[in-house]
Amino acid sequence: MELPLLTIVFILACFIHYGVQKLFIHYKRFDDYNYRSSHKTLATRTGGIGIFLTVFIISLYFYFQGIELFDYSLFIPLGIMFVIGVYDDLYNADFKLKFLMQIIVAKIIIDQGYLISNYYGLFGLYELPWLLAQASTLFVFLLVVNAINFIDGIDGLAISEIIKIILIIEFFSQGFTNLLTLGLITVSAILPLYYFNFKEKGKVFLGDGGSMFLGTLIMIYTLHVLGDNYEFKTTKIFNKTIFIVLVLIYPLTDLLRVFILRIAKGNSPFIADKNHLHHVIFKRVKNHKKTLLLIFFFVTIIQLSIFTYIFYV
Repeated sequence: MELPLLTIVFILACFIHYGVQKLFIHYKRFDDYNYRSSHKTLATRTGGIGIFLTVFIISLYFYFQGIELFDYSLFIPLGIMFVIGVYDDLYNADFKLKFLMQIIVAKIIIDQGYLISNYYGLFGLYELPWLLAQASTLFVFLLVVNAINFIDGIDGLAISEIIKIILIIEFFSQGFTNLLTLGLITVSAILPLYYFNFKEKGKVFLGDGGSMFLGTLIMIYTLHVLGDNYEFKTTKIFNKTIFIVLVLIYPLTDLLRVFILRIAKGNSPFIADKNHLHHVIFKRVKNHKKTLLLIFFFVTIIQLSIFTYIFYV
């Protein structure tokens, strides 16, 4: 992946983010703030649209040039999840409908060859029967996609975790993965969102369109790591399942914590509230940037310490 292309992607993303935001402002499609909101200013939930359109346009250009940057068929599940998320942003879709569509998309990904068929000895599990492998993959898909969606609650948190997850997986890979180009193009399309996300006025949020799209991409990365083609660059043997859990430790921890709290209170685990870790920390520090930095650096230091000990000590 050449730097000039990533620069072009970044510049294109800046224009698209700006243009889509202006379009939504023109039609007065703002993100309504309520008791759960961490903002008190007009904003649009167009970040995901900007990211997806940038990745799609770049991919479309190379597709018509006959250049395969990555497996373009991945746009089928990625695109469906993106549309579901945008629909939810605009019309507040029922969680049952989203749940059903996520199951359908998970099945599409499975049929494309992305499947958890081996747990490499974790809990004594190795090769799984075909039906159990599909059920396991479906469960993990719902877990990962919704975990990414759950952490999209304050400025910059979800996109920072997405970027970190992609870079960690690529860094520990023996040779770059076949998802590298898609991952780096997506990262370049995400970066301008930091500016729009942290503006005092006229903010741009990732939205469910973005979190669903990016969550699905992270799930595809997860399935690639758990497949036969991903190998660690280090000679030390380490369980792939534990590795991916450590990579996703923050969103998975937040999801598990919130579900336990909601169920303990007799509430549905799918009904939104303000019990996420970022809400708890934000109540104390009263600042988005400080909350982001506290979470991001604390989790990253823990991850790097564990990975250093496992692979290099």
